[in-house]
Amino acid sequence: MIELNHLNFTYSKNRSLFENLSLQLEGGHIYGLLGKNGAGKTTLLKLIAGLRFPQSGTSTVLGYESKKRKAEMLQKIFFLPEEIWLPDTTVKGYLNMFAGSYPKFDMDFFHYCLKEFEINTADKLKSMSFGQRKKVSICFALATQCRIMIFDEPTNGLDIPSKTQFRKLVAEAITDDRCLILSTHQVRDLESLIDTIIILENRQVLMNETTEVIGRKLEFKTLFSIENQPGLLYSEFTPKGFVAIFPGKDDPDSRIDLEALFNLATQQPETIRSIFKN
Repeated sequence: MIELNHLNFTYSKNRSLFENLSLQLEGGHIYGLLGKNGAGKTTLLKLIAGLRFPQSGTSTVLGYESKKRKAEMLQKIFFLPEEIWLPDTTVKGYLNMFAGSYPKFDMDFFHYCLKEFEINTADKLKSMSFGQRKKVSICFALATQCRIMIFDEPTNGLDIPSKTQFRKLVAEAITDDRCLILSTHQVRDLESLIDTIIILENRQVLMNETTEVIGRKLEFKTLFSIENQPGLLYSEFTPKGFVAIFPGKDDPDSRIDLEALFNLATQQPETIRSIFKN
């Protein structure tokens, strides 16, 4: 559904963000895009959506070259940025303005999402809190039924109950012919949703693996002590003990600690490349 081939992107002569980056994303998956501050997560999302243009290489979405932003592609892709803007109107007015741009817009699902988030269609958008406006934007995005949905830090501004509702609604919206990309620093909010992990590091895609494969190749444990632990790849201390990562025992259902995985990957990239080279 999404294919990036040998992308190169620079902000200036002295700042190269991506070098020869290639990536393929398929339908039926919820991808978690992780990376340090400045690694280029938002820029990568914008390259996919055609909001940024590479110096060389191609980004193709559903057979369309992203940078050309053809109407046929824009009807099938939705990009929800971290910082949202909404016009000075009601929820109903916003719906009337923009829903027609998406041929498969599901009005019933939009109102269902609003109800789950306890949002009234008569409410003025400008009078809402940031969190409420974020909820309206999420409801609209999911209701478009776009085949490609891109969310940048979607849980920022949401309270704890709303994060639970967000996970529920996303799980209901994903289908085999849709691809959802979630870029986030809040991995605890989304780790139960994500089925494929993408990690950006040093201008490249360091990891693009399903949680099933990760569970087979890595084992995550919580230990009181890390002394005399053969095979230990990584550990970090938490109030509950040490989170430790070992070579896997071929268990696809093994629980993955995304924060620990990310720290291992960024601190020991060669270890990750060696483990997942096949």
